[in-house]
Amino acid sequence: MRLKSKKKKEQTAPRKRLVSADNLVIKKILVPIDFSEHSKNALQYAVSFAKQFQSELILVYVVEPTIYPADFSFGQVAVPSIEKELRERGKVELDQLVETQIAGALPARAMVRTGKPFLEIIDTAVEEEVDLIIIATHGHTGVEHILFGGTAEKVVRKAPCPVLVVRPME
Repeated sequence: MRLKSKKKKEQTAPRKRLVSADNLVIKKILVPIDFSEHSKNALQYAVSFAKQFQSELILVYVVEPTIYPADFSFGQVAVPSIEKELRERGKVELDQLVETQIAGALPARAMVRTGKPFLEIIDTAVEEEVDLIIIATHGHTGVEHILFGGTAEKVVRKAPCPVLVVRPME
C-alpha cells in the first residue's frame, strides 16, 4: 500500500515574460567608460545594439574624488584642482570618443560625474530612465578583484534595468 502525501504539490504558474522579441524596446543605452580598451570594446557592442534598436547612447565617465591623507591634525584632504582637471580631460576624451566611434550615426550624449563609480552609474541609469546598461568587466579575480573592486558586479546587482556585461577578449 502506498501512502499519499498530505501536501498538495505546489503548482507554479508559468512565469510571464516581461518582453518578447516582438515588443522589445530599447530607447536609451548607458555605457560607462573608463577609457580602457575593455570599455571601448563595450562601446562597440553598445553601438551595434543602438543601431539595431535605433537607441540613444549615453556615455558616462565617473571621476572618483581624490583624497590624500594629510597630517594627524587636519585629517584627510581633498584636492579639488586634480578632480577638476580629471573632469575636464574626461569630457574632452568622451567627446572625441563620440566623434570617432559613433560619428553622428546615432544620437549620443556624453557626461562626466563625480563619486563612486557604481553609484553614479546606477544614479545615471535611474535619472535618464535607461533601458539597458552595457558595461565592461576587466575580468579580475581573487586578490585583484579585492584590490580593484568589482564595479560591473555591483552595477549588475543594483541596476534598475537589464545589464549586458562584456568580458575582456581572450
